[in-house]
Amino acid sequence: MIKTKTRYRLLALFVLPALLVYVAFAVYPLLSSVVMSFFQRERGEREFVGLDNYVLLFTDPYQSERFWNALVNSVEFFGIHLIVELPIGLLMAALLTSDRVRRAAGVYRTLLFVPATLSVVIVGFIWRLIINPLWGLVSFPLLGNEATALPTISLMSVWQWLGIPMIFLYTALLAIPKDVVEASRIDGATGWQAFWRIKFPLIAPQFGLITVLTYIWTFNGFDIVYALNGSAPGPNYSTDILGTFFYRTFFGSSGQVANKDLGATVASVIFFIIVIVTAAYFWAVQRRLKTYEL
Repeated sequence: MIKTKTRYRLLALFVLPALLVYVAFAVYPLLSSVVMSFFQRERGEREFVGLDNYVLLFTDPYQSERFWNALVNSVEFFGIHLIVELPIGLLMAALLTSDRVRRAAGVYRTLLFVPATLSVVIVGFIWRLIINPLWGLVSFPLLGNEATALPTISLMSVWQWLGIPMIFLYTALLAIPKDVVEASRIDGATGWQAFWRIKFPLIAPQFGLITVLTYIWTFNGFDIVYALNGSAPGPNYSTDILGTFFYRTFFGSSGQVANKDLGATVASVIFFIIVIVTAAYFWAVQRRLKTYEL
């Protein structure tokens, strides 16, 4: 048998390459952004300014207005995914594991997952053609109206990424032992009752996890908005989310001068928002949901 020390050395040897890649491309850039947020470039030299960049972000009339607008839009972006994508994904997963579509489950599963394999640029281009008021299926300019622009983009994103929660929940439902469901059927439970009283409580931790992942992804969202509206999402910044606001601040665009230190501050704030909400969720909710696991 392999000695304990030797086994740990072998494990470290296998883990080390992946750990180095993770540190180099995830941990180091993140820490660098946080450090940059405490500095400002003055006359070609970087000077430590403490929390001045954060004060500027939250108190400057222009920057604070754009930041809070982007934050509210990001919350709406996530909310639409939460109330549309996740319930539909759960419904599709339930149908795929039911007896009604079991024979063709592979076909339906593939068709529902295909949009997730497409490029965001392609998805944006296709939907622009579909909803174009001149030659598309919709006569109203959905992307040209402040009230409908962000919900429209959000639903495009929902259409593209619906397959992710569907597959995730589908595999969770398949892992439920059949004898548990059959026992409920013997006791007289209908298919609807068996799902909500037996199956859903058992996959509640997975449903909560996909909710958190959706929150993280939407608050890091950038690509679909940029592909459709560029770095100054209109009309009148009604589709500006935190990702596009960061891009415009850090790299400069649409008449805004690049400020890398302030951009790093925006990135750090986004990171802290995601970490605080995610940590609060895992502390308050996810640990309780684990009691339902088999």
